[in-house]
Amino acid sequence: MNTLKRNLRLSGLEPFVVGNDSLFVNVGERTNVTGSKAFARMILNGQFDEALSVARQQVENGAQVIDINMDEAMLDSKAAMVRFLNLIASEPDISRVPMMIDSSKWEVIEAGLQCVQGKAVVNSISLKEGEAPFIEQARKIMRYGAATVVMAFDEQGQADTFERKIEICQRSYDVLVNKVGFPADDIIFDPNIFAIATGIEEHNNYAVDFINATRWIKENLPFALVSGGVSNVSFSFRGNEPVREAIHTVFLYHAIQAGMDMGIVNAGMLGVYENLNPELRERVEDVVLNRREDATERLLEIADQYKGDGIKKEENLTWREQDVNARLSHALVNGFTQFIDADTEEARQQAERPIHVIEGPLMDGMNVVGDLFGAGKMFLPQVVKSARVMKQAVAHLIPFIEQEKADRIAAGFADASKSQANVVMATVKGDVHDIGKNIVTVVLQCNNFDVENMGVMVPCTQILAKAKEVDADVIGLSGLITPSLEEMAYVAAEMQRDAYFRERKTPLLIGGATTSRVHTAVKIAPNYDGPVVWVPDASRSVTVLQQLLSPNTRDEFLAKHNAEYERVRQQHANKKGQVQISPEAARANKFKTDWANYTPPVPRKLGLQVIEEMDVAKLVPYIDWAPFFQVWDLAGAYPAILDDAAVGEQARQVLADAQAMLDKIIAEKWLTAKGAYGLYHAATVDDDTIVLYNEDKTTELLRWNPARQLTEKPVIDDVPRPNMSLADYIAPAGGANDYIGMFAVTAGLGMEDRLAQMDAQMDDYGSIMFKALADRLVEAFAEYLHEKVRKDDWGYAPDESLTAHELIKEKYRGIRPAPGYPACPEHTIKTDLFRVLKASDIGMSLTESLAMWPASSVSGFYFSHPESRYFNVGMSVW
Repeated sequence: MNTLKRNLRLSGLEPFVVGNDSLFVNVGERTNVTGSKAFARMILNGQFDEALSVARQQVENGAQVIDINMDEAMLDSKAAMVRFLNLIASEPDISRVPMMIDSSKWEVIEAGLQCVQGKAVVNSISLKEGEAPFIEQARKIMRYGAATVVMAFDEQGQADTFERKIEICQRSYDVLVNKVGFPADDIIFDPNIFAIATGIEEHNNYAVDFINATRWIKENLPFALVSGGVSNVSFSFRGNEPVREAIHTVFLYHAIQAGMDMGIVNAGMLGVYENLNPELRERVEDVVLNRREDATERLLEIADQYKGDGIKKEENLTWREQDVNARLSHALVNGFTQFIDADTEEARQQAERPIHVIEGPLMDGMNVVGDLFGAGKMFLPQVVKSARVMKQAVAHLIPFIEQEKADRIAAGFADASKSQANVVMATVKGDVHDIGKNIVTVVLQCNNFDVENMGVMVPCTQILAKAKEVDADVIGLSGLITPSLEEMAYVAAEMQRDAYFRERKTPLLIGGATTSRVHTAVKIAPNYDGPVVWVPDASRSVTVLQQLLSPNTRDEFLAKHNAEYERVRQQHANKKGQVQISPEAARANKFKTDWANYTPPVPRKLGLQVIEEMDVAKLVPYIDWAPFFQVWDLAGAYPAILDDAAVGEQARQVLADAQAMLDKIIAEKWLTAKGAYGLYHAATVDDDTIVLYNEDKTTELLRWNPARQLTEKPVIDDVPRPNMSLADYIAPAGGANDYIGMFAVTAGLGMEDRLAQMDAQMDDYGSIMFKALADRLVEAFAEYLHEKVRKDDWGYAPDESLTAHELIKEKYRGIRPAPGYPACPEHTIKTDLFRVLKASDIGMSLTESLAMWPASSVSGFYFSHPESRYFNVGMSVW
């Protein structure tokens, strides 16, 4: 009697056996809503017949297994999986191959197993939630007669090193084989393929670790197979398809030799190992196998030469024929770091002293940058890249400068090279936002200012102590939230109280999104006798400082400045058309809602809901790019800015850089997004106060007075405009049952380590870009969640179908006002909002000034009333 050989045996309508003598198995990846925009669009539009053609095409192109994934936030994933698999069952040319049922939701996987024919593969299970659910799911998979992919993932997270990969795979194997009795030949391990050549040192060995783990699994875990998502390995070169293809080809060549059995891969992005360009293959192999420390840099040197049609093009290096000073200037202006160390060293050897390289060719180059920036011929993103080049050059020179300084001190010389000025900058106490401040820091450093950037949430005492320590010529304060304005006024008052600053009249610069000329003149400047100057944006900072600090311009600048601020104060004091009225009069003139003829919509689910980990990739379609360009001081509406005659080229470049980083953020999970939200019973009491209650309306959760406009309103057609309050949109107590929503979301968890790496690499451009993208993603999260609430959780707009542009233009019903903004300027309600939503459970917190942490966070309320709109309470001068 013949014994059946131990192999992975799958089937659709036809049997499919994978053994040691089998060729590599291609798993088709295009029937995955998270991996194919075209397929996702078909499924979301209900075009399942067209979606079948995608599956058919994969089989015709040689896919031996089809991966099917329906995990999309706006989709009933379970119903979609069942419908699609049932349709496939009636298509013999598709269903002849095995199906891989792919989902992060067990209920979707189980629904797929209940209707698929033949022997399928589950993708995937893991130990991330512990052994109990892992064992339960494995036993069910056995009962359904399927094989399974097992991710190298446990309670501590995904395995990223060789040691972690084999540890988790060994443990998973022991549990499955020894505790569950799972057939070892039905186990397919995925030891995690991560992106390489990212510029981060600890990523350099990811491919090697996967290949070595594959070899170990095949040698130590009998009959188990190995698979992986191949496209992940090349994410850092997204947009350069020839190089990505080469990386896939080289990676698979070595992984298959080590025993890799199958992989989710686009067959159209695979080449022939022997047919690769020899130079490209060598450099890719250096990266994949981590054979040299400069492997990534060497691949980057030639990568752009293969873009487009994949044929190498000669790089224009004629600028390398110029003298070293011209080469340094060219590198600074264009942001090139490739040759900067060598050129800086050449300049140092030609100079009498290393400091002369900084004072001479490097500063000459930065002066060119400054002139171009000032003339509008160069833009902020380019300046930040130039700063990166400057920092790298200075870092090369510092050891030589320090040694020379020590030698000169020992020889009795006095040393001195003077910058334009010493500047201390800080985001004030309680505020966590620093993008604008960091951009100003870079711009000033590019113009030969020494800047001490103290970071965020810096108390007044520390700011002033640091200013004394470094003998600061200027202090700069930044803040984004309204309580920061009061803190800035306090710092100014403390400078006046301290004779050190009062006698020197140390200038105080004010900047940040909530600051203004009016507030600075009225609320901050009167606290301090020295110059207090509002700087509206980074591009003005150099000019302001140069005028303030130069003996030739200081007096004239201050005379004009002081006269302007006095005029602003007088205008504010004599302000007309803003007659204050009493709260009683304002309430009598409130917005009148016809509650007798309006029934508030009833939510489908009340109470707290938590999103433990939001798929960042799903937020990308909701991004509003317009504020992103404002971060970089590029003026214009999006997308028209991309074709703008003045800034279009730079806007396109910075957007391309952003999208490339966004790919890495998603592929390598640079940050984590979480959210908490809930819908609650609500009623208005005493005209101005909103009360929230729990699900059964037995417990009061919070009371909130969102404030009412207290200025006299104009009369139009004999009808006075109402004095608005958000409370007007909630039904009075004792009347109709009404509801309100609350939310708190963040996309900033896990940013610190990545930012620390960027800071260590002196990559200001990358740091600013990362923070700007995190801010865009959390705003996108808020937009995505509000849409979900309207269509699903509250359900008052189930048929809403708006474009991304219409969402940005707020064409939907309802509003989501946030504390600190014009309709509810008070931040104090955040404390109760965070308490009810248990925001601390998802890693969010409030500073003493009620700024949200992480910085890339958003919170607020949901109102559903069809007449609800935004307005300005106008409680304060800013």
